Amino acid sequence: MTDKKHSKASPPIGAMPEGEARDTRGRRIRYDGDPEHLVRGTTDADRADPHPLYVVWEITLRCDLGCKHCGSRAGKARSHEMSTEECLEVVRQLAEMRVREVTLIGGEAYLREDWDVIARAITDAGMVCGMTTGARNLDADRVRRAVDAGLRSISVSIDGLEMTHDAQRGARGSFRAALEAAERVAASPIILAANTQINRLSMPEMPSLAELLVEIGARAWQIQITVPMGRGADRPDLILQPHDLLELFPLLVYIKQEILEPGGVQLFPGNNIGYFGPYEHLLRYGAHLGAHWGGCAAGKWCLGLEADGKIKGCPSLPSADWTGGYADKEPIAKVVAETRELRYLSERTRDDLWGFCRDCYYGDICKGGCTWTTECIVGKPGNNPYCIHRALELEKQGKRERLVKVEAAPGVPFDRGRFEIVEEPMPELAPDEAPTVLGLPLAHITGLGTSATTAWSDEAIARALDER
Repeated sequence: MTDKKHSKASPPIGAMPEGEARDTRGRRIRYDGDPEHLVRGTTDADRADPHPLYVVWEITLRCDLGCKHCGSRAGKARSHEMSTEECLEVVRQLAEMRVREVTLIGGEAYLREDWDVIARAITDAGMVCGMTTGARNLDADRVRRAVDAGLRSISVSIDGLEMTHDAQRGARGSFRAALEAAERVAASPIILAANTQINRLSMPEMPSLAELLVEIGARAWQIQITVPMGRGADRPDLILQPHDLLELFPLLVYIKQEILEPGGVQLFPGNNIGYFGPYEHLLRYGAHLGAHWGGCAAGKWCLGLEADGKIKGCPSLPSADWTGGYADKEPIAKVVAETRELRYLSERTRDDLWGFCRDCYYGDICKGGCTWTTECIVGKPGNNPYCIHRALELEKQGKRERLVKVEAAPGVPFDRGRFEIVEEPMPELAPDEAPTVLGLPLAHITGLGTSATTAWSDEAIARALDER
């Protein structure tokens, strides 16, 4: 299974023909667990003739939020963003390339006036169109326009309980606005999904978020680890440490089995949540049919487009190093087929790995996990510290890894700094020590509920979001 999903991508939605089954509330039935029933799931025919199935398209960098972890540092529109006519030509090319699904993002996609014209063209060309949004101003008129444009799904970003979310999103009231927008979407023919960044602030609040998503009628939840890119690179105390995965993965299994599955919400771990070990078959979607992580899909199954035309194998990769060409200047298919920036990742082998990953048992299949994550941490692919198998193997040796920031990001969209991976002894725990999640008692975080506003003190939130 090699579907590529990223920080701004929407959760994959199952193929849903006319006359589809619905539940007692009139909602589409959830994804049945078969990867080949996903719009962007790979089939035998795809594997015989690989081509991009899924495109994440930033149609503007303009944004109405100021998220502290935003990898693209969104806010103002780019100095040059493709015209409507150029965007419609991109749609034509994507359809010709047999792309099956396109997710529109920003910045904030709906701040571009012709966003629904682009969306309508995508659906008219036979591709599934979705949107990922912070939803601060996703009002009733914009939801109606989305319905009229034929959007299949809208994924609303929710990064914690109210105080935690608002602090990360840089706008008081953004949590309430997102929930109200989600309820509008849930009441429409569009599938409501959600996506969440997992970091030191949001991780203990994940059980409460899961309960909230069940309450508001979400059908899918994509989760991904916050990566130190863009504004996230300026806030190293927000980022999880690799050894935090030892607490994260059991928590995710609990959330999936005890909250999401009974509530009818499908969990889609992002591509920087892995890899293998005892949790792969419990968390990877389609695992009961033999699906598993199959390596970075950038440039092979997935493409990223930026508003000024940049073409990348993955929408989240640092633009300075991974732009293969420009959609308004050359054919997209030619860039995909011929440029090193697009071909390298799809052709990567164990020989391209280094560090722990080079000698890992799973190296030939995993290929170092998520390229975007590793690139933003150590500056090059092939040695990924965010790996549960790796954390468990080090724990057996009484060791753990810690990330230390050694280089600041330059302050431009899709930039990165650099971190060193420091190996150190694993602290010993007292035999009777109660389970915790990032230092908070497990019993406390599982009992927060949806009415809580945060798991943290004001001081702890400020400390995590401090720039340095």
